[in-house]
Amino acid sequence: MTKTYAQIVKQIETLKQDAEKARRKEAEGVIGRIRDAIEIYKLTAEDLGFGAGPKAARKTRGPGKAKAGKAKTPGVAKFRDDAGHSWVGRGKRPDWLRAALAAGKSLSDFAVK
Repeated sequence: MTKTYAQIVKQIETLKQDAEKARRKEAEGVIGRIRDAIEIYKLTAEDLGFGAGPKAARKTRGPGKAKAGKAKTPGVAKFRDDAGHSWVGRGKRPDWLRAALAAGKSLSDFAVK
């Protein structure tokens, strides 16, 4: 018997829901393993390439194509949270810090000692 359009659409929706459930279940395991590795190796957001901002994702220039001008040096983190996020104190405050401040924390709670 040939399925109707409505039956196929319903089957697609059911499959989408099943796929999302499977994705969430598998992601829980992956996230758990990642968190374990981060804890074991004491990794930071910078170690994973997340803390340096969009410039970190850019490709480096090839040989002989260095940009002229003053070289920028990365700043030393002045603020850090328990999740490994950090901020050097220049520019716009990052979302993680703004959210924590809005939740009642103070800037001194994140100061690197």
